Amino acid sequence: MLVAAAFVILVAGMKAAQPLLVPFLLALFIAVMATPPLFYLTSKGMPNWLALSIVMVGIILCGILLGWMIGGSLDDFKANLPKYQERLTEQSHGLFLWLQKYGFKLNEGALSNFVNPGKAMSLAGKLLSGLGNVLTQALFILITVTFILLEASVFQQKIRAFSSDPEASMARIREITTGIKQYMSIKTSTSLLTGVLVSSSLWLIGVDYPVLWGLIAFLFNYVPNIGSIIAAIPAILLALVQLGLWPALWTGLSYVLINALVGNVIEPRFMGKGLGLSPLIVFISLVFWGWILGPVGMFLSIPLTMTLKIALDSNEETRKFALLLE
Repeated sequence: MLVAAAFVILVAGMKAAQPLLVPFLLALFIAVMATPPLFYLTSKGMPNWLALSIVMVGIILCGILLGWMIGGSLDDFKANLPKYQERLTEQSHGLFLWLQKYGFKLNEGALSNFVNPGKAMSLAGKLLSGLGNVLTQALFILITVTFILLEASVFQQKIRAFSSDPEASMARIREITTGIKQYMSIKTSTSLLTGVLVSSSLWLIGVDYPVLWGLIAFLFNYVPNIGSIIAAIPAILLALVQLGLWPALWTGLSYVLINALVGNVIEPRFMGKGLGLSPLIVFISLVFWGWILGPVGMFLSIPLTMTLKIALDSNEETRKFALLLE
């Protein structure tokens, strides 16, 4: 009961601290990805301040490029969202009439409460709005990343001074950080490949905002099994509204082929099976972190859960709990 009560208090605290916790976790995520090039530059004899400056300039350039690529598309999509919802509603009404013409007796009002394409498009709009809000906190995230990277260079010395058994502590920390960096590096590379392929295919089909949908595919590729479905739905609905039935089917087929290639062929070859999560844990993580942290929590759900799993797996006493997540 004490553990359960502590868990409830912890979750309530994270929920209340969402405006502060979301940019901090994003900064931590970026810092984890930036640490390997920072350590590589310093290992080549480069001064720490110069290596940090080069890494931060790279992060800033990537952020500027990202904002330039999706900023206009994001605003334009949100402005046209009511029009897309209205056209989807009209198309779903036409589908009901067509089915009734061939003898299918359906209650359109009752069925639309459960299956409403307009609500799916609205959900996509809320998701993109949440990501847009994060971009407005770019300065805070950038400053936090800088301080985390500054601390990374002296972290080992602090652990050695604090721990009673510094060698054992450092070995465990190295095992955890190596697993996290390996997972994040491979997952980021395959997610980037997924985003590029999705953007290219949607551009060839003629769907509006291909770069924006490529970014969504990149982010939700971090969520195995169901992430690709969530990323594909708004793009398929937009293709249906904008171009018609056959282009929408081609859009859906392109998502299936891309995710089958990356998720079932390329990623397992590099990732292996040791870092897998069960589909149930993936779904629970998505709901749990999405409820606590909002749309960004859905993106961070699997990296956070994988971090927990790697940490549990690094200790003999907690390894049995890590097995429950597989």
